Amino acid sequence: MEQLKVVIDGIDFIANQTVKLDLRLDLERLSKFQPGQFIHIRVNHGTEHMLRRPISIANIDIEKQILTVIFKQFGDGTKALAQLQPGQLLDVLIPCGNGYPIDELKISKALLIGGGIGVPPLYYLAKKLVEKDVEVSTILGFQTKDDVFYHDEFNRMGKCYVTTNDGSYGSKGFVTDVIEKETLDFDYYFSCGPKAMLKAVQNQLNHFPGYISLEERMGCGIGACYACIVSSADKSKYKKVCVDGPVFKVNEVIL
Repeated sequence: MEQLKVVIDGIDFIANQTVKLDLRLDLERLSKFQPGQFIHIRVNHGTEHMLRRPISIANIDIEKQILTVIFKQFGDGTKALAQLQPGQLLDVLIPCGNGYPIDELKISKALLIGGGIGVPPLYYLAKKLVEKDVEVSTILGFQTKDDVFYHDEFNRMGKCYVTTNDGSYGSKGFVTDVIEKETLDFDYYFSCGPKAMLKAVQNQLNHFPGYISLEERMGCGIGACYACIVSSADKSKYKKVCVDGPVFKVNEVIL
């Protein structure tokens, strides 16, 4: 992990309160990222918003030398990030955390399940799986039509189902409804989203191997402050999401 200042290449709203931020980075550093890792962003250099914001990697474009993150405006900190402009410098820690260990797994078919702002890290994961000739299917869950993004992008890599809570886009319901209704063929599943969603998916797919990525508030992002701990499944110790995760094996931690 290293701290450096990177140039903002572009910033755009792509859905309701949802921001796509492109950062320019050299090839050597881009090659070190794994899908599922995150960057830790310093919002400004004053006393306001002192804690960095952890944001998952949504995409890496080697040819254009661009790293993309996608985040939602939840408070003053992310609102301040959304007001930045191309050409400005951003103070980041990179790369952070452990990603999806796809190089260690024998996979022919994968199911990706994302909810809300848990969708972005699955996009880069899908790209890397497709590069390995893995057949990818995806289920994306959002609140409403206004919150939906990247449907077409996922659809280009394999079958993509979209659900919204109110039925204003795709099918009405939750990602678990799609799992129940559709015939899905996969070796492993990979999921990221709110804890309630992850827990429901785990219960539904309890006979399948998989990996989950947790969304947690963080302080330092380097394992020193213990702000993002979760209980391990054997209850013998805690896991730090920032350094032990954010990706864990299914049932490795208590949700």
